[in-house]
Amino acid sequence: MNAKVWLVGAGPGDPELLTLKAVRALKEADVVLIDDLVNDAVLEHCSNARIIPVGKRGGCRSTPQAFIHRLMWRYARHGKCVVRLKGGDPCIFGRGGEEAQWLRERGVEVELVNGITAGLAGATQCDIPLTLRGVARGVTLVTAHTQDGSSLNWQALAQSGTTLVIYMGVAKLSEIREQLLAGGMKADTPVAMIENASLPHQRECRSDLTAMEEDAHDFELKSPAILVIGTVASRATQSLWEHDLPAMTVGQTA
Repeated sequence: MNAKVWLVGAGPGDPELLTLKAVRALKEADVVLIDDLVNDAVLEHCSNARIIPVGKRGGCRSTPQAFIHRLMWRYARHGKCVVRLKGGDPCIFGRGGEEAQWLRERGVEVELVNGITAGLAGATQCDIPLTLRGVARGVTLVTAHTQDGSSLNWQALAQSGTTLVIYMGVAKLSEIREQLLAGGMKADTPVAMIENASLPHQRECRSDLTAMEEDAHDFELKSPAILVIGTVASRATQSLWEHDLPAMTVGQTA
């Protein structure tokens, strides 16, 4: 492998969800810059790489993004194969796009490797299909935390008709609830709050839009967690299939 920077998604936590391409990059890496939420078991695929923690966590002391940029650039300039190992997918709230652009503007070769995002894995582990024919026509991934502190277009989200998967929303449950209700979403819209997606200690709390803040408090919900908001969050796959889908004839496909 030539000297370059790989922006690699480590997935949501379960090391078995790592892709084969990610494993190959880790095996050949000279340097691995690792995020806080990456499972240490993933590092077993490294051969002789130097491991450098560059964690970024909301509400905690974090490694400055500018420093991470310079660190990747420095090692790449010295001919090292660098893996920037991120939780989930590098291009879903992982800053993969801005890191790739910054490095390429300075002549560094970059390749991105997808990882399974927590919103998908957490829902699947709870037997929730994010899209389902006749029930949910799409899925929208959003973050409740914006860089400039601006508010999302909650009315558009409330009326989108899609399953909402909200990242980094634990500290903003009250705002999410109020804004979605004001945007026209029904008060009894089902909500699933999923903590530590895909890990052995994953926990889930089922609620609805009206009660989710109170239920999250009683459940002692903590980050990292994702919120799944929509009809699919009310029941598991089997009950959705039995009660919500139109009848299918022999030979018909979804």
